[in-house]
Amino acid sequence: MADDNIMLENVRYMFVIDDDPVQTAMISDYLKERYIFELKTYENGEDAMKDVASLTPEIVVLDYHLNSSNSGAKNGIEILKDIKKVSPETKVIMFSGQDNINIALESMRNGAYDYIIKGETAFNKMENTVNRLGEMHKMEAVNIAQKRTIIFLAVALSIFVLLGVLYFFFGAPMFE
Repeated sequence: MADDNIMLENVRYMFVIDDDPVQTAMISDYLKERYIFELKTYENGEDAMKDVASLTPEIVVLDYHLNSSNSGAKNGIEILKDIKKVSPETKVIMFSGQDNINIALESMRNGAYDYIIKGETAFNKMENTVNRLGEMHKMEAVNIAQKRTIIFLAVALSIFVLLGVLYFFFGAPMFE
């Protein structure tokens, strides 16, 4: 984690990047019913990349084929690589109709958290994945809070010990 404060922000973003408006609406509705993320949708990766650096989404649901409306658009793997360059802490869930092990492996090699094939059980799998990521987020936030508490206690103890040493060597408090 480059910046511990990212885990403690109030607004948590989730992006859905899919060039199929029906699929995007279904995913968005499903996720909005279940989670409190600020959800943003995009029909291509190039538009999403404009917001990745400034909003730092916690999770991105990314389709593999993103060129139905623009044949020159980057595919999901290329966008995944771009996201990981700009925001390495963002978890990317590849959501694709491609039941191809090579695409799945390439996605995982390039930093995808999970690869889900569109189908009957895809939304349940996505829910399970987002739930796991939510648990990871909670554990990371608790870990950060514990680290800050330990640092505070270490500083307080150091000050207390220093005052004790000064009292021992000089025999009286310095503030009299």
